[in-house]
Amino acid sequence: MLRLLLSTALAAGLSTGLAAQEITVGAANVSDYLDPGRDHSNVGSQFYYNSFDTLIGKNHDKLDAEWQPALATEWTLVEPKVMELKLREGVVFHNGEPMTADDVVFSLNRMYQADFPPYVVRSRDRLSNFVKAEKVDDFTVRISVEKEEPLWETLLNLQQVMIIPEEYTKGLTGDPQVAEHDDFEAFSLAPVGTGPYRVAEFIPGERVVYERFDDFWGETAPLARATVRQVPETASRVTALKTGEADIVTNIAPDQLAMIETDPNLRTVGSATPLFHVMIMNVNHPELRDPRIRQAMSLAIDRDLLNEALWLGKAVVPSTHTLEEFGELYMPELTTFEYDPERARALLEEAGYDGAEIVYTSFPTYYTNGLLAAQAITEMWQEVGINAKVDVQDKWTGGDPEMMARNWSNPMYFSDPFGSFGVMWAPHGPSEGEGRFNTDAEYADIWERFRFSSDTKARKVAYAELMDRIKQDPPVLPLYRPYESWAMRKDVNWSPKPGHIPYVLDFRAGSISFASN
Repeated sequence: MLRLLLSTALAAGLSTGLAAQEITVGAANVSDYLDPGRDHSNVGSQFYYNSFDTLIGKNHDKLDAEWQPALATEWTLVEPKVMELKLREGVVFHNGEPMTADDVVFSLNRMYQADFPPYVVRSRDRLSNFVKAEKVDDFTVRISVEKEEPLWETLLNLQQVMIIPEEYTKGLTGDPQVAEHDDFEAFSLAPVGTGPYRVAEFIPGERVVYERFDDFWGETAPLARATVRQVPETASRVTALKTGEADIVTNIAPDQLAMIETDPNLRTVGSATPLFHVMIMNVNHPELRDPRIRQAMSLAIDRDLLNEALWLGKAVVPSTHTLEEFGELYMPELTTFEYDPERARALLEEAGYDGAEIVYTSFPTYYTNGLLAAQAITEMWQEVGINAKVDVQDKWTGGDPEMMARNWSNPMYFSDPFGSFGVMWAPHGPSEGEGRFNTDAEYADIWERFRFSSDTKARKVAYAELMDRIKQDPPVLPLYRPYESWAMRKDVNWSPKPGHIPYVLDFRAGSISFASN
């Protein structure tokens, strides 16, 4: 049972600003490490925005990108491949060290020139165009890219390039003059940033405790303390909310909402989250090498029925790998993914499918409704003649050559098709790197035109070509944008902001407040 951290006044319903200084969040998952550079998980995304800053900020109240000064107060393209940034003076890290250009160069180059294996992966899948950061003076840096970059602000606003302190990090283990891999491992358990809250306590997989950082360069944090505790079971999270042991709880499935909303002391908020729950298929598995079998697996899945049954119609079923948040590059007119069981049966016959067992691997609790979706999908496969079963695993098997199909997610890491589809399915990206997806010279050429063109129309044409490749030789099926909900005490005013990546728990100024009784 959760330890009650709130005062009696807080648990009973807040009536003063002072009582509103602390909250407890019951979260479905808590990360095993906290390092914004190496993390790109749905779980990890919750935790960085409160404690770390990027050079270029964003108005998260808006869907469209509105860039704002953050740790950099201004930025200018001084050459086609070089950007100069002026740094904010007077910024202090949580350990008391002042932030200078040295910290910024260190933070960026640990990603741009990565040799720590987790950073290498993140560098390759989203930052491969960036060559280096250089110090001009104590409050000026320059960043160089290999090819002219159409997404400068977007890629300098990424979680992975949040700024960390050089001296502190190098001093965590070994030689204090050298950034060693062990330093980065140690940093992930004792993180330090420049944000409005410092991480006062972190127990991997159990809890994160934030405390207000009084020397923050921006607007003062509204909370003195916020504790995020892992409570894996939905029923336990709801119970914690009802008993006052939690003030906000995450990942509430739609079928639980009515029960919560009948309680006059509670409220819920929700949205179709900017990510896709997906089914991935191993194109290199001996039983799945024929693309017609994978086409059949995809065509057999009635995603609208999954939406109605699991999400009460609140999820969004896409026609292609596209999100409204992409702005001008939102392309719902494409029909990459469809439901056609008759065509699925015909393709299986054409391919000479011999009844081989196809296994759908699923995490037990990581994704809301994930296991239920897996069970329903295998039943749909059986209806078209696929011999299917579900295998429940609590570990990632996406790099296992024996993996056939499994549930996964494709989040929107930033508001561009590159930031969702591209991060996962680019040439040499994670999917190809783990051996379950293949690209060729033609695919790479299309990708280059999509990734680096400064013309929106040209990018749309190229993206449509990529989607056609995916349709003909499918490695993935986006099932839906899940409708994720959060529940909270009635007097807590908080909701996910449209400009954030998925699942961010934003407790900065202007993001959370409390109604007085």
